[in-house]
Amino acid sequence: MWTISAAMLQFPMPGPVAPSSSVSRSLRQQRPLAGSLQTEAVNCRYMLGKFHSTEGISLQFGRRAERTRGLVPCFPCCSSALVEETCKVIVSYENIFQKKVEEEESKESKEKNLTHYCKWSNQRRLPLKYMLGGRAVAIILAIVQTIIPVHLNGVFASFNDGFISPAEAVLNSPNTKVPRSAEVALRRAIPAVNPTMKTIQESLEDIFYLLRIPQRKPYGSMEGDVKKALKFAKDEKPSILAALPASQQEQGEKIYAALTDGPGGLAALLDSISAKDPDKISMKLASSLDTVARLELLQATGLPFLLPADYQQYPRLTGRATIELIVEKGDGSTFTVPTGGGPQKSGKLEVILDGYSAPLTTGNFANLVLKGAYDGVKLRSTEQAILSDNELNSNGTSLPIEILPAGEFQPLYRTTLNVQDGELPVLPLSVYGAVAMAHNPSSEDFSASSQFFIYLYDKRSAGLGGLSFDEGQFSVFGYVVSGKELLSQLRTGDIIRSAKLTSGADRLIFPSNSS
Repeated sequence: MWTISAAMLQFPMPGPVAPSSSVSRSLRQQRPLAGSLQTEAVNCRYMLGKFHSTEGISLQFGRRAERTRGLVPCFPCCSSALVEETCKVIVSYENIFQKKVEEEESKESKEKNLTHYCKWSNQRRLPLKYMLGGRAVAIILAIVQTIIPVHLNGVFASFNDGFISPAEAVLNSPNTKVPRSAEVALRRAIPAVNPTMKTIQESLEDIFYLLRIPQRKPYGSMEGDVKKALKFAKDEKPSILAALPASQQEQGEKIYAALTDGPGGLAALLDSISAKDPDKISMKLASSLDTVARLELLQATGLPFLLPADYQQYPRLTGRATIELIVEKGDGSTFTVPTGGGPQKSGKLEVILDGYSAPLTTGNFANLVLKGAYDGVKLRSTEQAILSDNELNSNGTSLPIEILPAGEFQPLYRTTLNVQDGELPVLPLSVYGAVAMAHNPSSEDFSASSQFFIYLYDKRSAGLGGLSFDEGQFSVFGYVVSGKELLSQLRTGDIIRSAKLTSGADRLIFPSNSS
């Protein structure tokens, strides 16, 4: 038995696409309804009948590429047969309404006792009370139809728990709060050493979603969030500064002052909200969140968890590090850099590695960079990724897949996530410029020893909720934060001329028995 739940109607679905041919034929056979009743019926039909066509390429680098193509219903747990069945029920409702309207019209034409009328588009007249009543009935019946479980043969079954889980509801919402940029993902991945700082961060991040509201923006709510964050920052100043290591106290105090009273801090953000200037609010908000992240990074001096005993012998990164990749065109052509003053023979990609979420994967990658393993490596390009072509000459270590799920304390190893069950990673693949390890050719539970790829996320080829079809299947360990404009210009045969570890070497730990 297939069911549709009311929770499925809480979120807008992807862009409109024409219904299936059989549904369209059934709709064309119906007489047009009048006024708002017609509008409600059409809305119901499209709500329950439209499809979203998707095409995804499974990123199984190191194994094989698998292309999937098909029609995916807008609602989860909903088949095309169920959609057509539901549309038939809606059509039957229309026939009942139309017949009722004709009967009442005939009756009222004889009595002519009512004085409130509204015009139909074909100049016929319908009593206002019946038009409003029809609208209400249409809405009620559509809601009942979606709440009550329905057999594919059209027979109503008994009530049961037809609602989808909260996790599925989040995944199917275009407004899901999965990080959509490298900056947001990296900021949220910083361990919560001091709970107050995370509370401040969450209050400020809520404003990002309030800014998306068109026309009349809720400036009062924004002001309340900033005042809450500022109060926490001032009231909890001793605990915030106490969480800093002794060697970072002076720098931490300067950052704290910039957060509360600086030109890019919370006080300046309040002034921008009072002026009701969305552009200034966005700039000051980004500056405040960047300051929060800098203070949190000073507090997070190491990993908040212990690695499993089986993996203690491998190099690991206990914080953040920065990698600089110099790339060149293999055919001798040039890169076009908008801010670089014209064509350039080489380009620079800056990648931030996040050891807080993937210490083993980042440790292995940083170690290979120090050994020069990526110098001179050629690249391969696909529609969805830029892949390093160096696995056959690898001198790295094949590590287990390492993914830190959101809400968990430490990473999972040798397992992938099921996003349909609400398992989402702290470092999502669904971000343009995400850097991840390819799969090991001989084992699905392990990553490749040195082969990595840069993911070219495109919302147009994503699944429900805007998530990549391969979300939760790879060890994502960092993001390209500078030079993103070069990624779309990279082609098969282009070269990584050099790779350097420019910062974070002090966070790279080599156990005594590691090679």
